[in-house]
Amino acid sequence: MSEEYTEPKKKVKLFDRIFKPQVITIANGHTAVRPRSRLPFILIVLAIVIAWALYMTEFSLATVFSRVNELFYILSRIFRPKWSFFGKVISPLIDTIKMSIMGTFIGCALALPFAVLASSNIVHNRVVISVVRFILALIRTVPTLIIALVCALIFSLGTFAGTIAIAIFTFGVVAKMLYESIETIDMGPFEAMEALGADKFRAFWSACIPQILPVYLSHCLYCFEMNVRASAILGYVGAGGLGITINERIGWRDYNGLGMVLLALFVVVFAIEFLSEYLRKKLS
Repeated sequence: MSEEYTEPKKKVKLFDRIFKPQVITIANGHTAVRPRSRLPFILIVLAIVIAWALYMTEFSLATVFSRVNELFYILSRIFRPKWSFFGKVISPLIDTIKMSIMGTFIGCALALPFAVLASSNIVHNRVVISVVRFILALIRTVPTLIIALVCALIFSLGTFAGTIAIAIFTFGVVAKMLYESIETIDMGPFEAMEALGADKFRAFWSACIPQILPVYLSHCLYCFEMNVRASAILGYVGAGGLGITINERIGWRDYNGLGMVLLALFVVVFAIEFLSEYLRKKLS
C-alpha cells in the first residue's frame, strides 16, 4: 500500500505572523499573496534608535550652530601654520617615524608564527587554534590608546612605551589577516612535501611561504601606514612622538603652531602612503 505524499508546510516568519500578508485579487479572478513591506518597520525602529541616541548623548543642533564661529576661527588659524615652529616639530616627528618602523617590525615578526598556529589547514589541533585565535581577538578588542597607556605605566613615559604599544597592535592585526590568507592557499605542494618525508616546518617553508610572502609584506606595509597616523596620537597618554607636541599646542591655544605640526604630519603620512601603495602594487 503506497503512502500518500504530503507537501511540507512552509515555515512562516515572525514578521509575517505579526503583519499578515496582503491578499490581492487579480483581474482574471485569481488571488495572490503579497508580503507586507518591511521598510516602514525598519524606518520606525531606526527613528526610535536615533531618538534614543540623541537623548542619551544630549546632542543639540542649537549648540552646534552657536559654536560654528568658534570652529571657523580655529580652522582659520590652523590653516595659517607658524613656519618658525617647524624646528620644534622635527625631533618629535622623527620619534614618531622611528616608533612606527620599530613597532611595525616587531609586531609583524611576531605575527607570522602565531598566524601559522591559528591556521586550520596547517595546525589540526582545535585547542591550539582556539587559544591562539582567542588571544588575537582579545588583543584586537583593546584600543591602541589603552595599550599605550598600560605600556606607559609599565615602562614609564617615552617612545619605548609607544613602540611596544604599536608592536602589540600590529601583532594582533597582521596575525589575524595573515592566518585568513594562509587558509586560502593551495595545500597541494605542502601535502606533497609531507608525503616525501619532509617535516611540517620544511614543508611550510618551501611550499607555503612563497605563496603568502607577497600578502604578508602587503599587510605589513598597510599596518605601517596606520601606525604612523596612530603613533601621532599616542603622546596623549605619555607614549612619546608628535602627540605630546599636539597636546601642548592645544593646551596653549597655539593653533598656528598646531597647524604646523599637522602639516608636517600630513606630508609625512602622504609620502609614506604613496610609497606603501607603490610597493604593494609591485608585490601583487
